[in-house]
Amino acid sequence: MSKLKGLAGQTVLYGLGSMLPRFLNFLLVPLHTKSMFSTAQYGEITNLMAIVGVINVVYMFGMETAYFRFSNQPGADPKKVFNLAQTVVVMLSLLLSIAFIGFSSPIASALGQSAHREFIIWLVLVMLIDAVVAIPFAQLRLEKKATLFAVYKLANVSVLMGLNYYFLKINYNPSIGIGYVFLANLIANAFFIIFFLRTLLSWRPAWDASLSPEMIKYAYPVMLTGLAGMTNEFFSRTTLEYWLPQGFYGKMTNKEALGVFGACYKFAVLMNLGIQAFRYAAEPFFFSNANDKNSPALFAKVNHYFVVVGCIVLLGVSINLDIIKHFIGDKFWSGLNIVPILLLAYLFLGIYYNTSVWFKLTGKTHIGTIITLTGVAITILGNYWLIPVLGYLGSSWAALACYFSMTALCYWLGQKYYPIPYTVGKDLGYIIITMLIVYSVYQINISDTFFASLFHIAVTIIFTSICILLARRDLARKTA
Repeated sequence: MSKLKGLAGQTVLYGLGSMLPRFLNFLLVPLHTKSMFSTAQYGEITNLMAIVGVINVVYMFGMETAYFRFSNQPGADPKKVFNLAQTVVVMLSLLLSIAFIGFSSPIASALGQSAHREFIIWLVLVMLIDAVVAIPFAQLRLEKKATLFAVYKLANVSVLMGLNYYFLKINYNPSIGIGYVFLANLIANAFFIIFFLRTLLSWRPAWDASLSPEMIKYAYPVMLTGLAGMTNEFFSRTTLEYWLPQGFYGKMTNKEALGVFGACYKFAVLMNLGIQAFRYAAEPFFFSNANDKNSPALFAKVNHYFVVVGCIVLLGVSINLDIIKHFIGDKFWSGLNIVPILLLAYLFLGIYYNTSVWFKLTGKTHIGTIITLTGVAITILGNYWLIPVLGYLGSSWAALACYFSMTALCYWLGQKYYPIPYTVGKDLGYIIITMLIVYSVYQINISDTFFASLFHIAVTIIFTSICILLARRDLARKTA
């Protein structure tokens, strides 16, 4: 019980450091979609940021997870492991950045930004800074300095929001246009260098003939898994423009359709924010409790309560879109039907992260790569078959099929190598009941907007209260 409370507390703090900043970043969507950028321009932003998300995984090279793993081994020297991990990340990210900047002109042309080579350079520098501070942030997590983690993240997003407003509302130059979004990210990220200056100055490039290769051997499958995972997440946003038949949405161009898809996808981020906050707390938690004989039962409880909270978010966002939709411009509302599907997809992604603990603890990270590559195949085929038929709704169903399949496969294999007594029936029961309630609420047509919103809020409060009551009874029964 005390460990669960500790994890919950760490998750809240990491939520302040990762979820709250991303939510505040989400508040930039109205600025971008209501008054500044057209659907086509927002489609360009969506496409470029999707590519950055995928490449960023290569920059990190899975060394965050390797850092946790090798720092928690008996007799390990965390400072030495930090230096080794940081050396790999910095050297790799510098080499990639030099290459990308050197070829920035042809890359810009290939991405439809031939007049803005500087956009590519700014985005490369954003990725470089992200990589340089990745292990220092991991060190904060390992040392359970969640408050400092939160302060740094909140400061970053505060600067980001201020710069967006300044560039787009006070000092806007149409010739730069969407580039201000990338420039604001770069300047805001530069503050991380200041925050971690002492840590970075204390870092000493190092290589251990035995430990470094062992860390890389452990990390590269994690990187491949992450790369495949990001491909799953962003693939639709890079192919929708090309696989969507011309005229599918009437007069809306494919680039405009991508902009609608990208804006509505932001609402699914509300689930992903919670997942990321939980991951920041859970990853070091899993490693630090790996040697406890009761850890399998503990991990099962963690997953169950994660599902409960995820279902609350799924229902709360899905049935309150009549209110939440006002965060984006009304020209983007036509894509809101994808949101419940994507929320469910992200919930299964979060469950996958929980069930994937077995191959990280056993060192069988290559199996994680196989699982995620299976997901990639489903993503590619799903998008290829469904986009021409269902448009961006097809992309959403492909994402759900991908993450559900990965979760099921990971659970099945995990029970063979590292059995964990997950409450599968109970967890699926919560998910199915949640989706049935969402569907039922959608069938109730209340013409008055105010009373419709009031009804949706009431359903959310009642559902949340029941979930909390059941969770408390469950905890009381197990601790009695």
